[in-house]
Amino acid sequence: MKKYHGIFCIALIGFELSLIVSCNSCRKQKDMVRQEVVEPYIQVAPEFNADSAYRYIETQVGFGPRVPNSDAHRACGDYLAATLAEFDASVVEQKADIRHYDGTILHMRNIIGSYRPEKAKRVLLFAHWDTRPWADREADPDKQKQPILGADDGASGVGVLLEIARQLQQKPADVGVDIVFFDLEDSGQPVFDARIVPGEWWCLGSDYWAKNPHVPDYKAAYGILLDMVGAPDATFMKEGYSVKYAANVVEKIWRTAANLGYGQFFISRDNGYVTDDHLPVNKNHRAPAVDIINIKDDTPTGFASHWHTLDDNMDIINRGTLKVVGQTVMEVIYSEKSD
Repeated sequence: MKKYHGIFCIALIGFELSLIVSCNSCRKQKDMVRQEVVEPYIQVAPEFNADSAYRYIETQVGFGPRVPNSDAHRACGDYLAATLAEFDASVVEQKADIRHYDGTILHMRNIIGSYRPEKAKRVLLFAHWDTRPWADREADPDKQKQPILGADDGASGVGVLLEIARQLQQKPADVGVDIVFFDLEDSGQPVFDARIVPGEWWCLGSDYWAKNPHVPDYKAAYGILLDMVGAPDATFMKEGYSVKYAANVVEKIWRTAANLGYGQFFISRDNGYVTDDHLPVNKNHRAPAVDIINIKDDTPTGFASHWHTLDDNMDIINRGTLKVVGQTVMEVIYSEKSD
């Protein structure tokens, strides 16, 4: 009887220990579940209207290729300046004659719209509005000297920023915002030209502004460049110069995109270096600036297949991508508080 009694006691003790362990495990599991509960992200910015942005892109493309010195370029520039003014921006234009690689004098026109100019803390948003004079990435040599429509390469970034300007008119951000449409970004020497002309022939409008800003000693807390932000399969990786000059701003933007559920577009991975309008802005210390640009791993150029070809037309523009980029940028700027 003692033997059995002893076994029974041991069994009871074991059962009690099992209960204690099980209960402790339950408590730990509940604590873990409680710790893993993440509060849903609450959006602070107004809703970005992708249909509106699409129409702004369509209007630009309707002028035809916006090649410097052309009638289409002049007409589109007038439209952009008037639209910013319509949205209550304080509009300033920079004009200058720039000698290009082949000796041609290009009539540059940078268009700047400012919101809340009295605010010391400012955010710089920018894109280029000119288009490539040559479709030099076309496989057919007979097509390479035709100008491109630039629906994605140029107009998409401008269209997103025009919609943001419209939103800023309706609901001002807490900080000052400067929207700049840079000229002469895309007239670099074409690949079919066998001569190598020394010099910097890309990003001439942003280089001019960075050295001669519209406001003396202009500084912004940070800058965001939008370039080729309209394609349906866009992938925005962390561009090299952006990480070099503005790593904290890169993290802010990519984290915001993830919070909004756009992580499949804003891929958290470093990629190559792109010479773009953010480079002179960074080098001249106007703002630590980030390039949101469609970068590819699986193409020879590192860009989408329509880049610098005649396929860069309205067929390539996707409202869903415009929404992703526009909502992310708006969330970033509407989250800012003035100093």
